[in-house]
Amino acid sequence: MKKVLSMVLAGLLALSMSAIPAFAAETEGEAAGYTRTEAMEPVKGATEITVCVPDPESSYIGQAAAEFMARATNYSNGTLSFKLSSNGSLYGGDTAAGIKQLSAGSLQIVILATSVYTQFVPEYNIISVPFMFDDLGQLCDFLNSETGVELMNSVESLGIKTIGSWTRSFRVVTNSKRPINSPDDLKGLVLRVPNNSLYVDYFSACGAVATPMNFSEVYNALQLNTLDGQENPVDVPFSNKFYEVQKYVSETDHIADAWLVGINQKLFDSLTEEQQEALTKAGAEVQQWNVDFMNAENGTALQTLIDNGMEYNTVDEAGHQAFVEISKDLYDNFKKLIGDDELFNKVTEFVGKS
Repeated sequence: MKKVLSMVLAGLLALSMSAIPAFAAETEGEAAGYTRTEAMEPVKGATEITVCVPDPESSYIGQAAAEFMARATNYSNGTLSFKLSSNGSLYGGDTAAGIKQLSAGSLQIVILATSVYTQFVPEYNIISVPFMFDDLGQLCDFLNSETGVELMNSVESLGIKTIGSWTRSFRVVTNSKRPINSPDDLKGLVLRVPNNSLYVDYFSACGAVATPMNFSEVYNALQLNTLDGQENPVDVPFSNKFYEVQKYVSETDHIADAWLVGINQKLFDSLTEEQQEALTKAGAEVQQWNVDFMNAENGTALQTLIDNGMEYNTVDEAGHQAFVEISKDLYDNFKKLIGDDELFNKVTEFVGKS
């Protein structure tokens, strides 16, 4: 079982580093293994495009989007100009509405997780099958494989073109009741999950009261104790200050997810060849930039949660295996949700779990 967060955390503690803002200076980024691109000034009459992300501008995805926009501006020789819209504000925090608006063309570029696309393209559920992928490297390899590229391009049927396939950190559980060391610790917890049957099925099987909810409502629900907890990559409780309303963060690493960088197909088709190439090149390059960024910043995010009073734990091998076995027992359910047994078999073969 991978322990990236705990390894980074141990290094941070050993060096007695204090928490620093996730949006580090460029020199700090270079030292950590990634650099930030400075965008050139757009030319007069540049095509203006708004990029929407679901989280704050300072979040991981907000920063990856900023890197993407800077590179695309430069690769287009300044003929593209970008503006970032954060917190899902242009679609009211409703990701399904955001996808529909992107499809219709009222939004131009939207970056959303594949897990929220599943109500439109159920095949995306394959990425989120619990413990399907071992680490980010394996997930990246899959996204770049023939099967992965075909899957990520499935949104073409919605009038959306995929110009980037980026990974997210594996997910952790936060809650206000107790550390999560095994499925038994989830029993009875009211846990927010995305509006996705796969998440509901899995966490219900673990004994939690799985509660789908728009993310924009989660902080208030945690504050009011309507929810006991939630699960997300570690940067989400960090950037949304969940340490104000949560006590425990547990490195369960239970589910993988990917970011789909989607542009309205008609808008893409209306651009020059140079502009199209600028977008696809930037989207492809930021995949690895994002991995390097997450590897550098996850420890800082976790340390910030701890510094603000949260208690952190890893899951031992016995607890991990108990979580894995519940997932395996649900494979038939997951296959029905995915609706494509051939895809399921290809992916399990790819990751060595067939």
